[in-house]
Amino acid sequence: MLTLAEKIIFAIALLVSLYFTWRGVARIIANIASARGKPDWQTVLRKAGGALFKFFSFQPVFRFRPVISLLHGLIGWGFIAFLLINLNDILYAYFGWRWVDSTGLFGDFYRLLADFANVAILLGIVALAFRRFVLRPATLSSRQNTLLLPEARTGISRDSAIVAGFIFLHNSARLIGESFFVAEHGADPWQPFISTVASLWVGMSPEALLAGERITFWLSMGAIAAFLPYFPYSKHSHLFFAPINFALKPERKSIGELGYINMDDEKIEQFGAAKVADLGYEQVVDAYACIMCFRCQEVCPAYTTGKILSPAALEINKRYNFNLGGGTDKPLLDLIPEEAVWACTSCGACVDICPVGNEPMRDILEIRRNLALMESSVPKQLEAAFRGMERNANPWNVSPADRMKWAEGLSVPTIEQNPEPELLWWVGCAPATDARAQKTARAFAKILNAAGLNYAVLGKNEQCTGDSARRAGREDIFFGLASGNVELLNEVAPKRIVTTCPHCLHTLKNEYPAFGGNYTVIHHTQLINELVGAGKIELSASGEQLSVTFHDPCYLGRHNGITAEPRDVLKKSGALTIEMPRNAAKSFCCGAGGAQMWKEEEPGDGRVNAARYAEAKTTGAQTLAVGCPFCLTMMNDASKADEAMQVLDVAEIVAARLKE
Repeated sequence: MLTLAEKIIFAIALLVSLYFTWRGVARIIANIASARGKPDWQTVLRKAGGALFKFFSFQPVFRFRPVISLLHGLIGWGFIAFLLINLNDILYAYFGWRWVDSTGLFGDFYRLLADFANVAILLGIVALAFRRFVLRPATLSSRQNTLLLPEARTGISRDSAIVAGFIFLHNSARLIGESFFVAEHGADPWQPFISTVASLWVGMSPEALLAGERITFWLSMGAIAAFLPYFPYSKHSHLFFAPINFALKPERKSIGELGYINMDDEKIEQFGAAKVADLGYEQVVDAYACIMCFRCQEVCPAYTTGKILSPAALEINKRYNFNLGGGTDKPLLDLIPEEAVWACTSCGACVDICPVGNEPMRDILEIRRNLALMESSVPKQLEAAFRGMERNANPWNVSPADRMKWAEGLSVPTIEQNPEPELLWWVGCAPATDARAQKTARAFAKILNAAGLNYAVLGKNEQCTGDSARRAGREDIFFGLASGNVELLNEVAPKRIVTTCPHCLHTLKNEYPAFGGNYTVIHHTQLINELVGAGKIELSASGEQLSVTFHDPCYLGRHNGITAEPRDVLKKSGALTIEMPRNAAKSFCCGAGGAQMWKEEEPGDGRVNAARYAEAKTTGAQTLAVGCPFCLTMMNDASKADEAMQVLDVAEIVAARLKE
């Protein structure tokens, strides 16, 4: 189809394009390689299949904004198909041979796929361009109080316009070019859309149709040659980096699991991340994989209550730093303000929702490690909790001798009294020392005793797991507590551990294995559900039905996937459960995680706990049920303004309905 001169010119243009494209790719590789750590290639190979499935199915995309996700899917699936389509078109242009077309029935289906892919891409890009440039929803940008590099504020829209223009030109030119071919060779029932367009060219001479094919080839394939060098700088490089990102992520037991640091290793010179190079290689890949869709921002409890934290802005700033010629020596506090760093609740919503596997929460926690351990810069309000953990092994700074006061009048055996229990109950600092949370502990003790379980508690020997210290960057405090707890637990050798706090559950289950502590750990709602199912306790469902909405604690539902059991327990207790709009893995944070329990929130338009409590009120339920002592505190505080709902732990509801 092309003349000899055209073939030579196109080949040269493509080679030049590929050369400049490679230069951009080489810069990306250098930036990734200069970051901390190296991939475990065995793990990468093992995860490759799953990563490709996520990429080709677009499964992570469809978890949020379903209509918009479908439009993205149309473009994405279309472009996957176009890898073959463009190759076939080039072979035809050079050799006059339509390779795939000549494969019989497969060729027929190929042309049908190409026809629909062509139209799907055009429909998707027009709709998304209309949304971005005409409708302009607030969800596609950040508030002015967030730190988003000036180049990014203007560059995202410009980049979107360039990419949209390229996609539209490439695909419309290809569609029209194919319609010239169909008009010349006769209608093709396997290409219904293109055949319809081809009807416009009836009566044109073969020479004119061939000229149309050549012109549209240059427009279509020329657009690719022009766009490729820009591609490494475009946000749409996520098409390439998304599957790589999924594959490169280290295997973790939970989205909140943090890497082990040996605080006894005197060779370590840098704790946490002060500059981009201090992040892990996979966190640099995050910047290149970012879609800039702002989904993470939309679910962030800090951002939605007016704080200056935007997880999206952090990833976007990392990317624009690279695009502007900056490297991995860039200070991270130039990309995210320190105030925003301390606004994070470590709820994990940003990680959970990201369609390409980005983990901005991990960046923030690494920055906290640097601030706490290298700069000695932490919010003053946290210091009291730290002193409590250092002096008395709990953030409330209660003496270990008083750790069993909550159990006075109850038959709660300690490990000294029952050295070989079937179940070890890790009470937790809040249920053991906080007046309100102690009611949960007493209720759960009542349930265990009613079931006749062989259990024990550690009593005065139990220490804080160190979760809050770790989320606040004080890895030294966490290291001491974790090492001591693992030594004690390994000596006790528990068959199973039950916790009344999701933060304890998460730490014991997911983070203590790095210290040599491998335990079977369950949440108290899971155990209660087991006991009811096995008939070891009976609940009275008679009397006035209680309407309940359950608030999923972040470290229970999102971090550890425990969402069904608490609801099952409530239903078995006769409660009418009414769901909040955001529930299960999509639950909205109470505001206490990430060490926020021990400090005031950063300035914003509202408080996270108040926002969640208001959402619970919209259900019309009488009771707000929780499964976490931190959530209990936060929701109770929020309820004091109107007392429209009572706030109870699931254990309290069950204990009140035990049959005598």
